Amino acid sequence: MSDSSRNAALSPAERASVRERLVAEHAGTREQIAALNREFEGIVASNALVAVDDEHDPEGSSTAFERAHVAALLARARDHLTALDEALERLDRDDYGRCAVCGEPIPAERLEVRPAADTCVRCATARPR
Repeated sequence: MSDSSRNAALSPAERASVRERLVAEHAGTREQIAALNREFEGIVASNALVAVDDEHDPEGSSTAFERAHVAALLARARDHLTALDEALERLDRDDYGRCAVCGEPIPAERLEVRPAADTCVRCATARPR
């Protein structure tokens, strides 16, 4: 996106390109969630079949850790899916590419790396994590 187009509404071609990218990332994230769900269910199922100490798998890793790790990855993927949905809504409202905090344009480089970003770098770094 050029500097001038960031200061105005997206052109139809830019809007279509952004939508295509967001939809593709949305589909990929849904696939990731499905795979993580299968992995989580596999961990739970394998532990249900054997009487194993939940804290220590004979192979060395903690099964509780594995479950927690996959659960954290699932939560992160679901949050990303929500962010992509919100980005698509901003695109429909002609708010895509504007910082939700200060209203300034979000640099194209940031949107290239994080297409669901709703803040500019300055406002994102000022937010407490």
